Amino acid sequence: MIMSVKNDAAPRPVTVLGLGEMGSAIAVVLLAAGHPTTVWNRTPEKAEALVADGARRAATVRDAISASETVLVNVKSAAAVDAILGEAKDVLAGRAVVNLTDGTSAEARETARFVAEAGARYLHGQIMTIVPGLGHPDSVVFFGGEESVYDRHRPLLDLLGGKGTLVAADPGAPVLYGMAVHGTMWGILNGFLHAAALLKDEGVELKRFLDHAGPSLSALTAFLPSIADEVDRSQHAAQYGALRHHLPSIEDLLRESRARGVADHLPAHTLALVTEAVADGHADDGYSRLIDGFRTR
Repeated sequence: MIMSVKNDAAPRPVTVLGLGEMGSAIAVVLLAAGHPTTVWNRTPEKAEALVADGARRAATVRDAISASETVLVNVKSAAAVDAILGEAKDVLAGRAVVNLTDGTSAEARETARFVAEAGARYLHGQIMTIVPGLGHPDSVVFFGGEESVYDRHRPLLDLLGGKGTLVAADPGAPVLYGMAVHGTMWGILNGFLHAAALLKDEGVELKRFLDHAGPSLSALTAFLPSIADEVDRSQHAAQYGALRHHLPSIEDLLRESRARGVADHLPAHTLALVTEAVADGHADDGYSRLIDGFRTR
């Protein structure tokens, strides 16, 4: 079920290009809010349910873009975005293109340049939820682009998530924000699943573990602001919890994993990062020093 943020935006024509899982959900949200919505997809059959709900199906990309001042794009790749917009470059002028497609920051900036050359305005958006969360008051969408474009279309964009925000004028910034959230998420999830493998090998019920360890795990996120501050200031010296004190615990985790036949690549990678930092003379620095190990230049 897709929720909808309460929004008093005056109905305005909107076009949605791409009717995959997320693109179709975006169109549903717009229709529910009363916006005349034109949809297009390379496979026309994907528009049938939306047409039944009141959407207008465009036969071509040019027709779809010509129908609205505001064009939302959500397709499978940045290359697909460029190909689709390239088919209708001559009708882009004067419109606002909101690209909600995944890709890299460089690809977002390249699409922004193409759109600008065509005489249109551009915003890049990174939706930080799966389909059921689209339109929820607590759902986050990061946007990047001109503030004036964002402000003009904000009532419409807020329909996608109540926590939408313009993070920078750079259209590549929301992509990096999204990747940073996902990278943190995968690190936490992978770390927990590695821990779960150890606990299950011992026959420990995970719910029981969380009941006991919940406060310790919750406290971990409280360290992120201080780590961020140390990285921003490039000052990593630590009064407590220096890297040299992490080494024995990491080595214990590695040996325990190997003894139980649990994959050891996560603790092994952590040990390599800490060992390298200590060898480089940073034994008394805090964990934030390990950012150096993730830089390749």
